[in-house]
Amino acid sequence: MRKNICSVLCGGAILLGVAACAKAPAEAEQAGGAAAVSQETKEEASNGKKILVAYYSYSGNTKAVAGQIAAALGADLFEINTVETYPSAYGDLVDQAQREIKAGFKPQLSSRVENMAQYDVVFIGSPNWWGTVAPAVSSFLSQYNWEGKQVAGFFTHGGGGMQNCGRDLQRQLPGAKVLSPVAFAGRSSGAPQKELQAWLTQLGLK
Repeated sequence: MRKNICSVLCGGAILLGVAACAKAPAEAEQAGGAAAVSQETKEEASNGKKILVAYYSYSGNTKAVAGQIAAALGADLFEINTVETYPSAYGDLVDQAQREIKAGFKPQLSSRVENMAQYDVVFIGSPNWWGTVAPAVSSFLSQYNWEGKQVAGFFTHGGGGMQNCGRDLQRQLPGAKVLSPVAFAGRSSGAPQKELQAWLTQLGLK
């Protein structure tokens, strides 16, 4: 049912670009797992920088990409979760997301990153919701000091592409060095490996 609704929505002008909303939970959960990475490999991949990959994922597609990035760079993973869960019915989700974004609402989160100051580079992942970052990601961004950090955004979408996601992410990162963002079509298997590796190389982190 979600797949049909998402296909219609992504083809229209009012796009909530949650590419990942089309996948069943069980399918979504199997993607994004990172194999164990040795300390030597971590240091080589990240050039000695401490890296965090933080992400919000409604149905697993953004989670899958986050897992790929963490595996490639030996980074730590942090999942952004809200105290109140979003509706499982996709139409209800669309309506709630639109209301929250229009109101600038920032939902309460259930956990925080311990010692954010230790990270030199932070990747921020979000589905494209109504052409911008999900409200949960905005909540996350508002909780930390980004001064002096390198931050790279990655987004999943259902046909809308980047839209305003990169711009709106940058506006919420005062003092950070914001690296070039990227958007991938949402799939439970994550991003195409060649495209992901090319982006990480462009950032100077792979």
